[in-house]
Amino acid sequence: MGSSEGDKPLRRIAASFEELEAVAKQQQPGPGAMEVGAFARACSNVSVLFGCLGIAFKFAEMDYVAKVDDLLEASKSISKLPEMVELDIQKGTVRQAGSHTRNLLRVKRGIDMVKILFEQILVTEGNSLRDAASKAYAQVFAPHHGWAIRKAVAAGMYALPSKSQLLKKLNEDENSAKVQMQNFVRASGPVILYVEDLFTSRNLGMDW
Repeated sequence: MGSSEGDKPLRRIAASFEELEAVAKQQQPGPGAMEVGAFARACSNVSVLFGCLGIAFKFAEMDYVAKVDDLLEASKSISKLPEMVELDIQKGTVRQAGSHTRNLLRVKRGIDMVKILFEQILVTEGNSLRDAASKAYAQVFAPHHGWAIRKAVAAGMYALPSKSQLLKKLNEDENSAKVQMQNFVRASGPVILYVEDLFTSRNLGMDW
């Protein structure tokens, strides 16, 4: 019998990042560079996960989805990620609100957070997601958020689903989820490094 991939968002997330991982490992700025469309589509698969985490990550879901949509739109006219960043550099719009490069940085943070969340879930005993989610938020988003958002997120952590509730939403059991989370953690690492290299190699910084 078996469920279709459409019913298994965690598998879709892991598989799409494994495809990106192969490109990221080539690290070629030329024809082998990562496509904007492929990157944005893989990242759009992650949106469902933010939705499953409830009110604590509502801000992340709304912001993340809007930024991924912008990259999907950009992919209609811009082929590769390095090209997209270079265009913003030429226009002097890298740090402007709404620029594709700024949105790319925000999307990368979303992927960072999910990677750390999965890493923490894999090593945390019990049924609560609060410690895992709190650590992921503290590492990735908290340094860039003001007091009011940090406080709202802290309150929202008490409304997180349990681990078993999350797995049910994702149509996975503990063992299958573990495999897919490990796959995502492994595959997303080189992809995150690839995006970071787009910024650091051009001296754009990432702490903004």
